[in-house]
Amino acid sequence: MKAICVFSGGLDSLLSAQIIRKQDIEVIGVFFKTPFFTPEKAIKYAKLIDLPLKIVDITEDHLKIIKSPKYGYGENMNPCIDCHILMFKKAAEIMEKEKADFVISGEVLGQRPMSQNRKALYLIAKESGLGRLLLRPLSAKLLPITIPEEKEWVKREMLFDFHGRSRKPQMELAKRLGISEYPSPAGGCLLTDKGFSARLKDLMELSEELKIRDIELLKIGRHFRIDKDTKVIVGRNRKENQMIKELGSDEIILEPKDIPGPVALLIGDKNERNLKLALDLVATYCNIKPHTCIDILIYSSSFRGILKGKAHEKMHFHGLLV
Repeated sequence: MKAICVFSGGLDSLLSAQIIRKQDIEVIGVFFKTPFFTPEKAIKYAKLIDLPLKIVDITEDHLKIIKSPKYGYGENMNPCIDCHILMFKKAAEIMEKEKADFVISGEVLGQRPMSQNRKALYLIAKESGLGRLLLRPLSAKLLPITIPEEKEWVKREMLFDFHGRSRKPQMELAKRLGISEYPSPAGGCLLTDKGFSARLKDLMELSEELKIRDIELLKIGRHFRIDKDTKVIVGRNRKENQMIKELGSDEIILEPKDIPGPVALLIGDKNERNLKLALDLVATYCNIKPHTCIDILIYSSSFRGILKGKAHEKMHFHGLLV
């Protein structure tokens, strides 16, 4: 017997994998990767319990969902139901390829209001094509019986009836299963983050196509919307400055010439007004007094020069901040 576990690396998916393995069933973990959730945590905790783990990139399909989710968004830009349906569709394909018998997940009834209520759990199983081959070990006793239970591939009495947002039952079970290390609960998906979602919404409203580079840039810096075609991204530290240089090599990059300060990226219309705003933003976020002028390197793959930027009070730019 073999099961595919949709594995995030969180406590719930750790427990679900171990519950099924305790019944002498082989379990293969699968993490679905996109720019909005990355596999570092899953890799770490899969190693901790010696769980074989596959990393599957679903970015192309996921971006289509984000632009137009059939079941809508959550509190921010998170299309949780559509996202889960996509993941379980992919898990069903992997199940067939691996000649596995069913799929498991760490979902807990009532833990998340949008995607883990009773109606949503049923919808996700149905729309993914898995139907009763999708088993949720932590809440199985509160849900309709699945094929693995019906056929006695797994023992229903060894499954659980967890529900709601409390983690106490999971923590107690982790102790019984000998799992001493696990991550604290935290939103692993950037799409649930209010600030990131605002930036993504701004990008989607003004761009016909979502590009990976543009999404990666959303994760760093201060973003200033100058007009519908133009944005300036200002680095906040050395790491972000370096990332801006690497990701923005095809655009105009601005960098203080003789003093430490932020690197900025000018994306869009490079007219005189927009360039001046970008120069002044760089100067403003240097550690200098307002109204001070400094030399700023301005360069791209095709040219290099030096122009002046003038520092302002930071409040002067807050109306542009995304």
